[in-house]
Amino acid sequence: MQLSSPRLRAALLAAASLTLVAAVLPPPKPLGIGDTLFPQLGNPGYDVLSYDLSFTYRDNKSPLDAITVIDARALEPLERINLDFTHGTVAAARVNGEPARFESAGEDLVLTPASPVAPNVPLHIEIRHTSDPRGIADGGWVPTDDGLAMANQADAAHRVFPCNDHPSDKAYFTFRITTPAGLTAVANGMPAALPAPGAAGATTWTYRTLHPMATELAQVSIGDSTVVEATGPHGLPLRSVVPAADRKRLEPWLKKTAEHVRWMEARVGAYPFENYGVLIAKAKTGFELETQTLSLFENGLFSGTGYPAWYVEAVMVHELAHQWFGDSVTPRTWSDLWLNEGHATWYEALYADGLGKYSMERRMREAYQRSDQWRAAGGPPAAPKAAAPGEKIGLFRPAVYDGAALILYALRQEIGEKAFDRVERRWVAENRDGTAGTEDFVRLASEVAGRDLAAFLEPWLYGKTTPAMPGHPEWGGPKSV
Repeated sequence: MQLSSPRLRAALLAAASLTLVAAVLPPPKPLGIGDTLFPQLGNPGYDVLSYDLSFTYRDNKSPLDAITVIDARALEPLERINLDFTHGTVAAARVNGEPARFESAGEDLVLTPASPVAPNVPLHIEIRHTSDPRGIADGGWVPTDDGLAMANQADAAHRVFPCNDHPSDKAYFTFRITTPAGLTAVANGMPAALPAPGAAGATTWTYRTLHPMATELAQVSIGDSTVVEATGPHGLPLRSVVPAADRKRLEPWLKKTAEHVRWMEARVGAYPFENYGVLIAKAKTGFELETQTLSLFENGLFSGTGYPAWYVEAVMVHELAHQWFGDSVTPRTWSDLWLNEGHATWYEALYADGLGKYSMERRMREAYQRSDQWRAAGGPPAAPKAAAPGEKIGLFRPAVYDGAALILYALRQEIGEKAFDRVERRWVAENRDGTAGTEDFVRLASEVAGRDLAAFLEPWLYGKTTPAMPGHPEWGGPKSV
């Protein structure tokens, strides 16, 4: 039978091409970029430039219908394209406008395009899939009392959407979230359009980041929420998201954000993003999280029972500090996590010290006494041990918090406060919107100090035991307590 439709002929030829390619290629396998702690995260061969994510939400117990559109640049010839993705069902995939074969391999989604992708050319990927909030105990979607939020750190973004799930590949994000009537959706960045009404009272909310972002920092909040807007230093838009019923109770805490930003800017320079705010969710996560421009907090932290006010403020400053350290300047590998958490802990402690509640010197001396114990349990700050399977949050141990802040304290003791302050300001200014690692920090500190600090810092970063603290001979050797 003669085929008379050019479109039908093209479709059949594309399908035949996919079949032939699949016949000669070996079975798909999961790939990674070789991160020491997460060896199968990230994928070689391309650089993601942007994500456009569409989610349709019904309730927090049902999979969301989703479309993920990725614009990237191929770095090498690609017969297959690996993406990190699991915990969802793929319905269709297209690469550069043509249907692509899709298969799962471990926690990778492997696409086989109709024809190989040449290097240094644009790569446009569209995937129709579901995003399932059910049954995840190790990150991704977090069900709240009235909806959902995201907690993707360290390796859970790919449980929400197909991506190159490693902080070394930052990209711009657009979010389009459709919710039933009466719910509010908020995401990282700025509103990119007015909320658009749809059928049966549904609304589509659109947000876009103005700076590149790591996948682990993506945030989408859906719920019975109120968006509280204010203005911070030099006109910075402040946008916080709280349960509608709790707005009045939480507003005194929200009003502290402008002063927190002002306090941080006085120490490290201008806030690096388009806006900032806190997302207070009715959920029990066991942690707070520095999702970019919109930090996630448990509602219980602000309940007024169990936590003194100074402590709550210090935690708020911790997540704010991450906007500079971890979000704007993102770790090149997960072993560089100490640069995130050590700095956030440093400014948290400095803020508490300024309130006269918990002195920096006392906190650092207590950390010094425990440092050897922490290193034995979790590895040195710049070479942490991997978390146990299924317990990725176990990566976030004391050694990368107070143990890493102790490194910064030692550096300040060694080079002096003025030089240390220059290191901090240059670190966030010179690496803004980029990625950086431990070697970069050592190099910068050495440049500012005017001498090679590698021999001084390496035992602090990588040693099994804690070196002597400069300026504090009375502290003696570290002690396990």
